[in-house]
Amino acid sequence: MKKFLSLVALGACLTFGAAQAQDKAPAPVVAPAATAAATAPAAAPAAGATCDAKAIDKNGKPLAGAAKASSIKKCEKDTKAAAAPACAAKAIDKNGKPLAGAAKNSFVKKCEKDAKA
Repeated sequence: MKKFLSLVALGACLTFGAAQAQDKAPAPVVAPAATAAATAPAAAPAAGATCDAKAIDKNGKPLAGAAKASSIKKCEKDTKAAAAPACAAKAIDKNGKPLAGAAKNSFVKKCEKDAKA
């Protein structure tokens, strides 16, 4: 009889333990469709709108306040960094030679500003 009660008690413990383990497992995070579209390379003029759409937390909820501002700022900085090589490649004078020094810096700065607007 003691063995039977021990087995019943053990079975109950294992059953409840398995149920608790299932409750503690994190739910799978499903990325919204907007995130999938936002991960594609975006044009620089739409960077603000794209970065706003990317401002979501790991659970898929939109960020708010300082977290949203920080996320958008980082996204825009990354977008600008991605645009810099494109502008640097366009920095060519009228003779087809690459610009250098202050002329190159001025051209790249103007190109990034135009891409942002």
